[in-house]
Amino acid sequence: MLKKCFGVILVMSLVVTIFTGCGTKDKAEKTDSGKTSVSDNADGQSNLEQSKEIDVFSIIGSDGQPLILPTEKKEVPERPEDPKALAEEEAGHWWDIEYAGWTTEKENLPKSPADGAIGKKVVLLKAGDHPYWTAYVNGFTQIAEAYDIDFKILNGNWNMDLQSQQVDQAINEKPDAVIFAPVDATACAPLMRKINQAGIPIIASNTIPAEAAMKYCTAWTGPDDWGQFRMIARHFADEMGKKGGYAIVRHMPGSSPYFARTFAPITELVEYAPDMELLAMDTANLEAEATMQLVSDWITKYGDDLKGLILAGDGFSMTGTEEALKNTGREDIVVVAAGNCKTGMDAVKNGVCSGITYQSAEGDGAIALYTAVRFFNGEELDPVAYLPRHIITADDVDNYMPAQW
Repeated sequence: MLKKCFGVILVMSLVVTIFTGCGTKDKAEKTDSGKTSVSDNADGQSNLEQSKEIDVFSIIGSDGQPLILPTEKKEVPERPEDPKALAEEEAGHWWDIEYAGWTTEKENLPKSPADGAIGKKVVLLKAGDHPYWTAYVNGFTQIAEAYDIDFKILNGNWNMDLQSQQVDQAINEKPDAVIFAPVDATACAPLMRKINQAGIPIIASNTIPAEAAMKYCTAWTGPDDWGQFRMIARHFADEMGKKGGYAIVRHMPGSSPYFARTFAPITELVEYAPDMELLAMDTANLEAEATMQLVSDWITKYGDDLKGLILAGDGFSMTGTEEALKNTGREDIVVVAAGNCKTGMDAVKNGVCSGITYQSAEGDGAIALYTAVRFFNGEELDPVAYLPRHIITADDVDNYMPAQW
């Protein structure tokens, strides 16, 4: 009966959160001084016992999918002796990025207090503002409410200097843990070292930090960009009959998706569909108009030789691509993309796009904080925990509606 009552409370909490997502910042500010008592409850249960009884797996996201999704591991092949000596078209060249964190030797990691998560204090250092991050925070908030976690969100606004200042602010808050989504995968290493030296556990999230930063992280959670794009590359090849020329619209330069969403498909197609030919790859900085111009130029240059497009994003990149295809009258080009926002799923439904990767933004935020909960509970953590991989097609796109962002 107790669990059923709690389930009802969680569902009500979910509904309130969905319709008040924009109020998350206010929640953070209000909770700063309202830390919950962690004393035993009326039944004499300890914080740890209460924390372990909370069932967050019954919470459903705004897309109808479970908020906490089963995480995946990855089989890690042996590292090449010198990855950079290999050609970029060989998967081994990217070993240090694709498998970052799996074999890292950790340094000075704080031990779990193993005393439960209820009432703990957490700081989220997020990279910046984006509709994806609004959904991320919604998922994060639902887990925080489930465990009555006191949290504060600091927005790096895609500025490394600002995030550096916020690291000092986070340390001064003396939180029980920091959830860190870095603005820069490499430059974040000294920032994580500083948090680590303050004795604060770090759960890194969303984008993959460089190996030098991973050693300070208790765990990392987020999407398996490399795995997802190896999967969608095979779908893409099958849709193209494993032949023809293709091009890649890349992510923001320097970001981990910039490499993963380019070289995962390239290295995968070399093995799976060797008759396919990479014609071009370039970034349009995820902007709609720039993407439209880029794709239009490729269609003009390569004509009928261009048979397929891989997009690093299904938002503005998809909008620009749809416009270019419409303007040039090309309905024969196979398109796949990283997803799954409303624009991308609409493109799948209307037939413009053949498939998109499933990536729950709410689940991304939820799993990061839930991993911190597991740390507080004294559970053993994998160094890396991926969100599940899946390709959304016309056959199942309705199952993921409405879109989270």
